[in-house]
Amino acid sequence: MIKKALLFLLTALLILLAFYIIETKRAGTGNGDVIVEIRRGATLRGVANKLVDKKIISSPVLFEVAARLGGTAEKIHAGEFLLQRSSSINEIIKQLTYGKTILRPVTIPEGLTIREIGKKLENLGLVTEEGFIAATYDKKLLASFNIPAENMEGYLFPETYHFPKGITAKDIVKTMLKMFFTQISEAIPREEITNRARLHEIITLASLIEKETALESERKTISSVFTNRLKKKMLLQCDPTVIYALPEFDGNIRKKDLEYDSPYNTYKYRGLPPGPIANPGLASINAANYPANTKYIYFVAKNNGEHLFSSTLKEHNRAVAKYQKNKR
Repeated sequence: MIKKALLFLLTALLILLAFYIIETKRAGTGNGDVIVEIRRGATLRGVANKLVDKKIISSPVLFEVAARLGGTAEKIHAGEFLLQRSSSINEIIKQLTYGKTILRPVTIPEGLTIREIGKKLENLGLVTEEGFIAATYDKKLLASFNIPAENMEGYLFPETYHFPKGITAKDIVKTMLKMFFTQISEAIPREEITNRARLHEIITLASLIEKETALESERKTISSVFTNRLKKKMLLQCDPTVIYALPEFDGNIRKKDLEYDSPYNTYKYRGLPPGPIANPGLASINAANYPANTKYIYFVAKNNGEHLFSSTLKEHNRAVAKYQKNKR
């Protein structure tokens, strides 16, 4: 009797094993491809149920068993995957464990602040704005890149990136920082990059240039104005630095705003502000390090995207009367 029972049990186990092998290798019966998002922290049961809902698999139990027996239950990673409904359970598990996630293009334009980048990333559904901002204040990350500031403003390089859903804010920040230090090697000599205090000055000035003009042809000239004013110990009087410091800004800078007390207010305090006011592109960084050779110490917007540059206060006052008469 014992032998018969053991034989029966062995036979049953062999049948179950055969069923398991066949079913996990069997192609799915569905048609077409489907995008599935696996969220960070999702349980194996949650993943299985999502696959059932998407009509990719029919048995969540078989999926869980296959993942656990295969040692991949803890290796399924977050992100978006393009899965085929005709795939077997084993193929689906392999894709979720070792396959490539869908990458979303994310274009970060020149001149955005940390908060503006955070808003953009949140709108794209990648990370929260506040989570991104917090990551830019990460002290260990700042120290690892030897950035002499309390946050990464100015060091997040404007570029088109490709990020998967489920990526962390910290990983996004690290990617942007690595791109920054790769790209600036084309614009700044190595000795100035390694001198982080000097680099910080360059990036700070570059951010002012970036916010003052969108014209490639003007960047080095505007850089020369700021450089000349710094040499003469004149106030920079850069509106974007004031705007950066304001708690709220409705798009129109007023005389009262110029009195706002902040170390970023270059109408009140001489020299460069404490740090960058935006994240500049390579052209502005290059202009900051290599200003044009001019005697200009003033410029005024001509209301068409261009600026008029002046070497004397008399010339500047005429330009202001002409182009900014009704401003402020």
